[in-house]
Amino acid sequence: MILDDFIVATKTGLFCRYGDFYLDPKEIVKHAVISHAHGDHAIGGHLSVYCTEATALFMKHRYKKFAGEAFYIKPYHSWFELNGVKISFLPAGHILGSAQVLMEYMGVKYLYTGDYKLQPDKTCEPIEFVKADVLITETTFADPGTAHPVAEQEILKLNITQSNIMLGAYALGKCQRLISLMNDHCIEKRILLHHSMLPFVKIYEQMGIDLGRHEPYDRKVMKNNQSNMVYLVPPMVFNSYFRAVNVVRAFATGWKHLQNQNGIQLYISDHADWNDILLTVEKVQPLQIWTNHGSGVQLKKHFEGNLVVKLLN
Repeated sequence: MILDDFIVATKTGLFCRYGDFYLDPKEIVKHAVISHAHGDHAIGGHLSVYCTEATALFMKHRYKKFAGEAFYIKPYHSWFELNGVKISFLPAGHILGSAQVLMEYMGVKYLYTGDYKLQPDKTCEPIEFVKADVLITETTFADPGTAHPVAEQEILKLNITQSNIMLGAYALGKCQRLISLMNDHCIEKRILLHHSMLPFVKIYEQMGIDLGRHEPYDRKVMKNNQSNMVYLVPPMVFNSYFRAVNVVRAFATGWKHLQNQNGIQLYISDHADWNDILLTVEKVQPLQIWTNHGSGVQLKKHFEGNLVVKLLN
């Protein structure tokens, strides 16, 4: 029997009282099961952190000695137990080390996706599907009007201009995917990285991911070369240099409002779009869908009369 209160949304995050742990908590807790290392899912300071190896490395870099008191590294597909709840990680395809959390209690399986994507990405483990009674899915782009274009086609937009490009991207996940895409599809571009991105890139390479050509940003190099340079910067830097001259601005994201006033609109997302979410439901074959991280209203409307859809937030 599905327990309606197996996972409940609190101000601290998604709480499983049966196992006494939180999924991606927003505040410091005793037991934190972390799906991936993005800042809106992984904060520092927890007493016990359960995650994949890559997620632990990213968190330890970002939070240093405040990353957490104890890390329990779990490989994909291995089971561990917290207070009677069995837990296993499955690849989520979002970034390197990202995991779906499969939980089993009293014979019922609950699958928490965390953030996930179905598009191919050589820089992280591809998503794996598993059947579960309850699918707890992110709904960041759960809108029938949202369809992410193919990233390998979208990156070709950078070849339209020979002017230097300032390319905004998240330092973890998106940056590394873009480096790989540009090496495959924008071979004339020289890729320069903001210094804050370099440690994350190093961890990717440490984990055996070959991203291809890239180099640290050098102001003189950028100044002395007026064509085919791509300077990858994190969002804060991109936003602070909104008046940058002699560069074409682009920001890699699935959000339309972040494409405004950019010279190149680059729709590359690391989340599932509407059709991907529907395909995930088809693969998982849940009896119920619980939604999180975004609005599940459209999903509830779509499955009305066929599946129970509960909005957790």
